[in-house]
Amino acid sequence: MAKLNQVIAIEKGVKAKAHQELTEAHQQLQKPSLLAGISRSYRPKDEEGEQLPSESTKVQLKADDAIRRTVETLVELFDVTATKEWANCEARADVTVDGNVIAAQVPVTYLLFLEKQLVDLHTFVKKLPVLDASESWLFDASADCWATEALQTAKTKKIPRNHVKAEATDKHPAQVELYYEDVVVGTWRTVKFSGALPARRVNELLVRVEKLQQAVKFAREEANGAKAEDKKVGRAVLGYLFG
Repeated sequence: MAKLNQVIAIEKGVKAKAHQELTEAHQQLQKPSLLAGISRSYRPKDEEGEQLPSESTKVQLKADDAIRRTVETLVELFDVTATKEWANCEARADVTVDGNVIAAQVPVTYLLFLEKQLVDLHTFVKKLPVLDASESWLFDASADCWATEALQTAKTKKIPRNHVKAEATDKHPAQVELYYEDVVVGTWRTVKFSGALPARRVNELLVRVEKLQQAVKFAREEANGAKAEDKKVGRAVLGYLFG
């Protein structure tokens, strides 16, 4: 009695072989020339007539023979697939992480589903937005998100000023230069908010996903090591079709 993983290992080759041979048989049966034969002989009208050689073409392909060969090929495929699918119904294993059973006696087909989903989830977690490391963040319960400490910045305004370069005289007016002075007129209080996650949290999630991925792979290998009882259904099915 083979193990399930051994049956899985040969299934691909059996399937490819069956597909190739079925395709070849189908293509050959579509060629009338392979199915046709002829035998012709010539008899002159009298003894003085011209003698011509006989002609013959043998039948190269018989439909019944093609069916028999096809059936033999497909019987193996049907049986291997049946053996795998019946074993899949029984093959189960626990998914265990750090000694804790996350899911008990999971069927191998569901383990395969989990494996694929965890690949997508790993990508999802890896792309989660992370808080800007250049800022200091604290969780703000009232805003229900992360926030920075309030930052005070001055608001300035340019105020025009006059600078007297030369005082007025009885002969010349005063020489005055206009310039602008930055004067504080108020204060900005800025708090930044973010819905992203701390890098530590994202890394923790990645570790969890990767641990679960490993656990599911181990469980799949364990389940696939189950015994696979040989199933013989191909000949019955094909015997009904072509019997």
